[in-house]
Amino acid sequence: EVQLVESGGDSVQTGESLTLSCAASGFAFDGYAIGWSRQAPGKEREVVSCISLPDGAIFYGDSMRGRVTISNDDAKHTAYLRMNNLKPEDTAVYYCMANIWCDMRSETFRYWGQGTQVIVSA
Repeated sequence: EVQLVESGGDSVQTGESLTLSCAASGFAFDGYAIGWSRQAPGKEREVVSCISLPDGAIFYGDSMRGRVTISNDDAKHTAYLRMNNLKPEDTAVYYCMANIWCDMRSETFRYWGQGTQVIVSA
């Protein structure tokens, strides 16, 4: 059974940082692309970042470019999203995703976690 379990969501204030974690199981972690997307109130779902583990290619969406870093720990089968200088517009449910390749369209990802809530207050 493929499982992606997010953790690390929290309620923070503007300017603070958070690191989200995605623990993966049930598939060959280092053969997949791991992505993060978010669903903010009143906005369309968007991909924040994706890392292709076989070749190391990394992609960032426009909304958080420069404030976010994606990384992975193959031994722990875990991916991370480090978010800095958070803003109220970053308030969203953040989802971990997996697919055989990166794509900036979230609907193309095959596997999804249940999400973790991030709230950024002014």
